Amino acid sequence: MQKITDTATLETLYEAAVPRSLTKVATRLTPLYQQWIEASKFLILSTIGPEGTDASPRGDDGPAVKIADSKTLWLPDWRGNNRLDSLRNIVRDPRVSLMFMVPGCNNVVRVNGTAFLTADEDARAAFARKSLLPATVAVITVEELYFQCAKALMRSRLWDPEADRPAVPTAGQFLKEQEAGFEADAYDEGYAEYAKTRMW
Repeated sequence: MQKITDTATLETLYEAAVPRSLTKVATRLTPLYQQWIEASKFLILSTIGPEGTDASPRGDDGPAVKIADSKTLWLPDWRGNNRLDSLRNIVRDPRVSLMFMVPGCNNVVRVNGTAFLTADEDARAAFARKSLLPATVAVITVEELYFQCAKALMRSRLWDPEADRPAVPTAGQFLKEQEAGFEADAYDEGYAEYAKTRMW
């Protein structure tokens, strides 16, 4: 299989970029982009570090981030598995990308920028859930943002309830594949109740 090893060769395989795909790029959170982001309860956070890339789903029961100003987003880090892959990457390389999704909407909003982590009490308190606070908050400086056209979600029929829903492995089955004797069924049956105590 022949590799494409330079951008000149790559560009010969495609037509010129659609002009609006370039002119639609914003450098700040405009009112309409703020409206979209405030409606988004789910995003993918992408980072890069010495070990390679990482992409992590983030979600909440309200907006997944807080808009601090037209150039700044705050992203809380709620309780998870404590691998810290994304967070270690941010500490060592501040470049981040985010993809905001809204159920039923085929567009996606993409943000590229830089981030740093803080354990500042005021930043953490902005996300307070009764007595619970995120361990840290990623402070993201927006460098560019734009909406991604709908074709990928239209092709995949992601939100279409009539689309085929193939049977897929469960989390317990994934664990059992790596750990002989693991009780996959018990894990899967009990996970929803377990997770309720560790959502925030």
